Amino acid sequence: MSSGLYRALIWATFPFLLAAVSGSTQAQEVLPEIVVQAQRPAPPRTAPVAAQPSSPVASANSKLDEARDGLSPRFGASSFDLNRAAIESLPQGINTPIQKVLIQAPGVSQDSAAAGDIHVRNEHGNVQYRINGITLPDGVSGFGHVFDTNIVGSLAVITGALPAQFGLRTAGVVDIQTRSGNALVPGGEIGIYGGSHDTATPSFEYQGRSGPMEYFLTGRGFTSNLGIENPTPGAEAIHDRTWQGNFFSYTSTLIDNFTRVATMFGNTTNRYQIPNNPGQPFAGGVTSAFGVSAFDSANLNEKQAEQNNFAVVALQRSLNGFDFQLASFTRYSTLHFIPDTVGDILFNGQASDVYRESIASGVQGDAAYRLGDSHTLRGGFTVSGERTRVSDVSTVLPAGGADAPFVIGDGSARLGWVAGLYLQDEWRINDQLTLNAGLRFDQMWQYVDANQLSPRINLVYKPFEGTTFHAGYARYFTPPPQILSGPVNAAAFVPTLTPPDTTQQDPVKPERSHYFDAGIVQMVMPGLQIGVDAYYKIAMDLLDDGTFGPGLVLNAFNYEKAINYGVELSASYSAGNFKAYGSLAWARQLATNIVSNQYLFGADELAYIASHYVATDHAQIWTGSAGVSYLWNGTHYSADMIYGSGLRSGDFNADHVPAYTQVNLGASREFMVPNAGKFTARFDVVNVFDSIYLIRDGSGIGVFAPQYGPRRGFFAGLSKKFG
Repeated sequence: MSSGLYRALIWATFPFLLAAVSGSTQAQEVLPEIVVQAQRPAPPRTAPVAAQPSSPVASANSKLDEARDGLSPRFGASSFDLNRAAIESLPQGINTPIQKVLIQAPGVSQDSAAAGDIHVRNEHGNVQYRINGITLPDGVSGFGHVFDTNIVGSLAVITGALPAQFGLRTAGVVDIQTRSGNALVPGGEIGIYGGSHDTATPSFEYQGRSGPMEYFLTGRGFTSNLGIENPTPGAEAIHDRTWQGNFFSYTSTLIDNFTRVATMFGNTTNRYQIPNNPGQPFAGGVTSAFGVSAFDSANLNEKQAEQNNFAVVALQRSLNGFDFQLASFTRYSTLHFIPDTVGDILFNGQASDVYRESIASGVQGDAAYRLGDSHTLRGGFTVSGERTRVSDVSTVLPAGGADAPFVIGDGSARLGWVAGLYLQDEWRINDQLTLNAGLRFDQMWQYVDANQLSPRINLVYKPFEGTTFHAGYARYFTPPPQILSGPVNAAAFVPTLTPPDTTQQDPVKPERSHYFDAGIVQMVMPGLQIGVDAYYKIAMDLLDDGTFGPGLVLNAFNYEKAINYGVELSASYSAGNFKAYGSLAWARQLATNIVSNQYLFGADELAYIASHYVATDHAQIWTGSAGVSYLWNGTHYSADMIYGSGLRSGDFNADHVPAYTQVNLGASREFMVPNAGKFTARFDVVNVFDSIYLIRDGSGIGVFAPQYGPRRGFFAGLSKKFG
């Protein structure tokens, strides 16, 4: 038996050996709940916990949580819900990165970290993140994510024809309800998790109450030799170490039984090495740089640093059928790509030191008023200002490739504003039929000034128990991310070794679209629910972005026209200790004629796309996911999988990378150790069958480097509750 296999078997038996030593096991008290639905009311999305003695503070906060959730109903939209127990039951549990949780939702596909991590219904980006009903402004796109999975009490991925309160980013809404201090006795948990790729991730959490205030805080460190997707098919990447840290805190203070003030603060600090692809040739026309004429691409030393911070203060009141929340928010994010100057010039023809910074602050208000049993009026507004700064210092070679590097400095700064206002009425016509109609107005003042009045209408029909039809139409208005839209001095690169084919750069415009969605959810039998949903989108000035140079950062552009359509099938089943879910989506996104930032493209690409509809680079025809979990004799076993038919590749995105399937397994057990307390042990295997597959192959429109999915990895963890 090989030493590697022997170590794997030891790790696999680790949770159960500990349980045997303890002499006591305890089954989880809350089973996972995974719900695919298309209407409200939704199941409670606060984190389920073991039964505890009630208190006036707990009761008041619970009612206010319910009222806050009612301010943003998902009426008529499609929703994939995960409660806390469902997330913990996934292979890797709360150690799962949040983007890996999201790709379990129907129609959500994975991508490389450099290209945006996930795509909802084949859209690039255009995903809105809401935390306790408050929309966080866009930050700087990078490899890391601002949220750690451990903050989630419940999570919903909302898609389709969205009600009017959801504006700006509309491909999908990730609606997070955070955990809170719901324990009468203060307590928490500390843990360590790690394994393959020299991965280690310590974490902690603590929660409790103090008078009228409840609080929750959590933190996590993460380090690994697989920080970004490997550009080679090998089991280990070259020069790919990452160091990451997350912190989050939540407080809720009751003013009276109907009013509270909540605060949230989050920080994420990440450092990355950019992985190397050995054996690469020098760029065309390059023979030397700074006197260096021999360089192994395996020795490149590119790095990237990212930081994200956000803070929220929210006042909420609920009394006599009137609910409102008024929140002030701010977000600060930076990204700094540091090139290997000599190496980047040799292999790419230029070396770009890129810095991006965004500071965004604003106010959001939402209110609901129930007019009897038939009508609920909802309205609200949001106003945010964002100051962005971009600096790009490029070291380049002159045309002809002579070893005489010189520097081109470029940058931009902008203070932009976005404002939105909405009003809608939920009309319960009878017990079977409900209509939700609304209007939304959005205005942007950025590099381009624009606005739009957007009608929304959704109809939900329940002809009999267990069957729900929904249909809707939404007009959408999506401003481009300001940090990706600033002008550049393309003409300065004309006398270099890597000149653009054109210096044309029409400004990036907001996307406008018509969105149609319809579906049905059917309860086939107790515990078994299936759903089907179809959508069709007609877009003008479709927003997209990609990596177009050696700096692994994004740049935005528009397609003049696009269509996006698809069908999603989903199912969930629950019977006692057994839970299962699955989804399969078919989709297409086609676009034509690039009408902004044309300098990013070659002349042949521009000419072809101007007269042809092409598949967008992030489009995938088939996307699937599935998962099962079973609680047996105190041990929780789980498995999940993802399937993709492959993102686009080749000239003009005419081809796609090969299809792939990745399967993950996990097992966890909670147990008592005499005189030491309660522990949880877990063991997980990522990519059980060691499938070698490409996420990107480095070709296609706006794609710079290949990326492979993770190879098989073994991970184990141990955590201890205290308090």
